[in-house]
Amino acid sequence: MSSRLRKLTVLLLSVAAVLALSACGDSHTRVTTGTYAGESGQNAPYLNVGPLIYEVQLSRELNPTNSEDAGYLQGLAPAELALNTGEEWFGVFMQVYNTTSGDLPSSDDFSITDTQGNTYTPLAPPEGNPYAYRPGIVPANSVVPAADTTAYFGPTQGALLLFKIKVVSLDNRPLILRIVDPNDPTQSASATLDV
Repeated sequence: MSSRLRKLTVLLLSVAAVLALSACGDSHTRVTTGTYAGESGQNAPYLNVGPLIYEVQLSRELNPTNSEDAGYLQGLAPAELALNTGEEWFGVFMQVYNTTSGDLPSSDDFSITDTQGNTYTPLAPPEGNPYAYRPGIVPANSVVPAADTTAYFGPTQGALLLFKIKVVSLDNRPLILRIVDPNDPTQSASATLDV
């Protein structure tokens, strides 16, 4: 069994155990911690949003002049690439787990809010961007990004939510990511981002 497959199997079993232990709580808002958060070395939050689990791998500012970060912006039109004065790119990389036996829709409702109430929603990079998160159906017993994709083999192993945020929001931390359940918009989960 390959190392990545073993890691995925152990992770899915761990997530299943967490779900079993949390069955009597409100699974829509429960936040637990994991053991991997990319470069930060801190624990990654697992957000239970409906029956799916969203794991924030990493969040950080993106520099379009850096070769790695330029890849995350690929496919955007010149007008979309333009930043207003005082804005910068910000990426949230995550994995989405479906540990159920049925196909389920993933959320298309995300936002980041700072302590001053500035709220940001993600841009939708074009289909040609291999790192972008795409809402849709997550097959039973699987993970997004899928194991055979560019995003999965990328440095963060996560699908990208791409934001334009005001630089001043980095001074107004913590930044809070909110994910809304696509089947029940009254239910959501949120986590503090590691910036």
